[in-house]
Amino acid sequence: MRIPRPAWAAGAALALLGSGIVYTATEASAFAATPKSTVINYLRSITGTSIVSGQHNKEPASNPGQYTAQVKAITGQYPGLWGGDMMFTSADVANRQSVINQAKTEWANGSLVALTWHACSPTVGATCNFDGGVKTGITNAQFQEIVTGGTNLNNVWRSRMAAVVPYLKQLKDAGIPVLWRPFHEMNESWNWWGARPGANGGAKIYQQMRDYFDSQGLDNLIWVWNVQDNPAGGWANYYPGGNYVDVVSLDAWYKSYPSSSDYSQLQAIAAGKPIAIAEMGKVPTAALLNSQPKWTWFMIWSEQLRGNNTNAEIQTAYFLPRVLNQGEIRLG
Repeated sequence: MRIPRPAWAAGAALALLGSGIVYTATEASAFAATPKSTVINYLRSITGTSIVSGQHNKEPASNPGQYTAQVKAITGQYPGLWGGDMMFTSADVANRQSVINQAKTEWANGSLVALTWHACSPTVGATCNFDGGVKTGITNAQFQEIVTGGTNLNNVWRSRMAAVVPYLKQLKDAGIPVLWRPFHEMNESWNWWGARPGANGGAKIYQQMRDYFDSQGLDNLIWVWNVQDNPAGGWANYYPGGNYVDVVSLDAWYKSYPSSSDYSQLQAIAAGKPIAIAEMGKVPTAALLNSQPKWTWFMIWSEQLRGNNTNAEIQTAYFLPRVLNQGEIRLG
């Protein structure tokens, strides 16, 4: 259900910069402690009718709400979904608690929470630079060692996952479900985990992470599987299986918006699970959302918000009838 907007709302949004008039969505009370099934069912319930607005917030981890604040400055509204990252550099890893604190704040304010993790390769240090650490190639033999229990690289990787558990556990203890998107863009080769189709590739390391995190009691994680809109297709070859995935998602970077064939391919893989656009640089248009109505959220990537969109485009997107912003999401 949507909160009715006054008739002047859309016009005010488009006049934000010139007039100073700001329309703010009705304040939502803090979300109560909620099982993950409630959020999954909510995404199912809006499929075909509505889509949650989202904004990613990249490094530095010391300022995990900076891009969300830009949305507010431009539109007068906060996104319905906040996105953050568990990070990779030493400074940002040291500030993981700031990311978790921001997640708690966003949930309390009535936004859903999403986290991804640009993890350092187990072949390098526990903290790393993006180039050479996250964006790096490893051999097939190294990858197989990572996913083979009892090996040195497997032990290293398990220690990296173990270091993240206490942070995610804080959100579990607070009753906050997390749209957790590990090993994103699994069909791409820029990252150490990617471009490994088949049962012993990316699907296996995804399955192992879920099994491990489940064993740690992290039943608040909503497992989001993700590929990029690579024209090579064959995305199902990376899918870990319906028992491991709650939401199927796409990153739109080869082109501004998912094509009709992208949309169809994702739905075929999802087999009825919610689908989402987990990263994009251009804000969606009415034409896109009307022609592809089953997306349940979109997430604009950090600096792409202002770098790839005009203020008018952002304002228009946030006031589209289908779009749900903070204060418009009803989980109860």
